[in-house]
Order: sequence, then structure tokens, then C-alpha cells
Amino acid sequence: MLDAENKRMTDNLSSKVSRLKSIALDIDQEASDQNRYLDGMDSDFLSATGLLTGSVKRFSSMVKSGRDNKKLLCYMSIGLVLLFFILYFLIMRIQT
Repeated sequence: MLDAENKRMTDNLSSKVSRLKSIALDIDQEASDQNRYLDGMDSDFLSATGLLTGSVKRFSSMVKSGRDNKKLLCYMSIGLVLLFFILYFLIMRIQT
């Protein structure tokens, strides 16, 4: 009787250990996947930063180029703001 209870408890403990091992392996796999995803995001952000840095440099050189470009600069600024709002509206509409 005591031996049967010990056997049952051993089997119960064995199944719990197996479940914990499975969960630990799943957590390890998920952490590995998330690290890979974050590494990919890092390279994406670096490329976006490079792109934005180049745009800012071109924009600032255009501002410094002279007084004749004020009208063009104003049109470009308004166009960029409008483009931003249009993209924002489209993205919000797609998400809903």
C-alpha cells in the first residue's frame, strides 16, 4: 500500500518535472526568437537613422544655400507636413 502510494507520487512528480522541462525549453526558444527579432529591429533602426540623417543634412544645406529658396523651403515644409498627416491617416485607417 505504501509502495503503491510512493509509485503514484513518483509518477506525479515525474510528469510535473517533464512539464517544467517542456516549459523551460519553450521559454528558451521564445527568448532566442525574441533576441533575433530585436537584432533585426536594431539594424532596421540603424538604417532608418542613416536615412534620416542624410535627409536632415540635405534639408539644412538647402536652408543655408541662400535667401532665394525661402519659397521652395516653405512649400517643401508644408508638403512634408501634409504627407505625414496623409500617411498617419492611412495607417490608422488600415489598422481599424
